[in-house]
Amino acid sequence: MTADPTLTRIGQAVDLHHGQGQRDAARDLFAQIWDDIGGEQGEPLHVCVLAHSMADVQDDVHQELVWDLRALAAADRVTDDQVAQAGVPLPVAGLYPSLHLNLSECYRKLGDLDRAREHFQQARAGMGALGDDGYGQLIRGGLERLAEQLGETV
Repeated sequence: MTADPTLTRIGQAVDLHHGQGQRDAARDLFAQIWDDIGGEQGEPLHVCVLAHSMADVQDDVHQELVWDLRALAAADRVTDDQVAQAGVPLPVAGLYPSLHLNLSECYRKLGDLDRAREHFQQARAGMGALGDDGYGQLIRGGLERLAEQLGETV
């Protein structure tokens, strides 16, 4: 459980999408939070998590890619101290497998298999930072499905 109120709001929007099937409502709440945090100028952890989540509610793969690239750029500015202070139960390195997995999937959808494979390799290389919990299992499962689509091995 996170102690950070902004991450809690982002979690509420994620639940609207994944838990309640209210994709448009989730996108609207993400947009409101994005404005509240100051967009890309906001606290890097907030920008990363919000952009990563906003990508999931895009109707157009090009927009999904834009949001995923924002998330990756923000992750490069996040520190382990920021993650710990926010109450997130994994190190910054644990963010990267999911970020690269999503980027790989975007590039696969766009037909850019070289970039898809590059990000797949980066996701696979970072898997050691994940625990054997629900989140780690979710990312591993996504990586396995993507590996099959790309003709790669996990």
